[in-house]
Amino acid sequence: MAAHALLLVEDSPDDVSLIVSAISSVIPGDQIAVIRTGDEVFDYLFGRGKYLGRDIRQQPRLVLLDLNLPNISGLDVLRRLRAEPRTRCLPVVVLSASSEHRHVRAAAQIGANSYVRKSHDFTRFHDTLQLLSRYWLEFNVPPPVSETP
Repeated sequence: MAAHALLLVEDSPDDVSLIVSAISSVIPGDQIAVIRTGDEVFDYLFGRGKYLGRDIRQQPRLVLLDLNLPNISGLDVLRRLRAEPRTRCLPVVVLSASSEHRHVRAAAQIGANSYVRKSHDFTRFHDTLQLLSRYWLEFNVPPPVSETP
């Protein structure tokens, strides 16, 4: 299986289309993995289930994580990512329609690298996604990958 630069964790097909369209000028679509449930994130990152055989040494450079997911919430996904040594430093940006202070605070306390609110203004959201992906995928220097699996 191919390595992906970006892991998009989003259950809304409309939001997936909008996000992928917005960032396609920064990253080719074949470099984006789309996961629709919280529990599938761990199968992807740790090479389990339908992702068995994926080279887990090649992790995405960025995870865009929705909070409202089926099965496991985005905050619980983030909590588990930060608890695992292999994914502890993986950049995670929460991308949510919620601007509730409790969600923003919880994401920060758990270890989100950033919290971005989904805008209802298409142009603004499109521009925000391009800037966000450009920063994390072109300018940010990621921490070195651990040599131990």
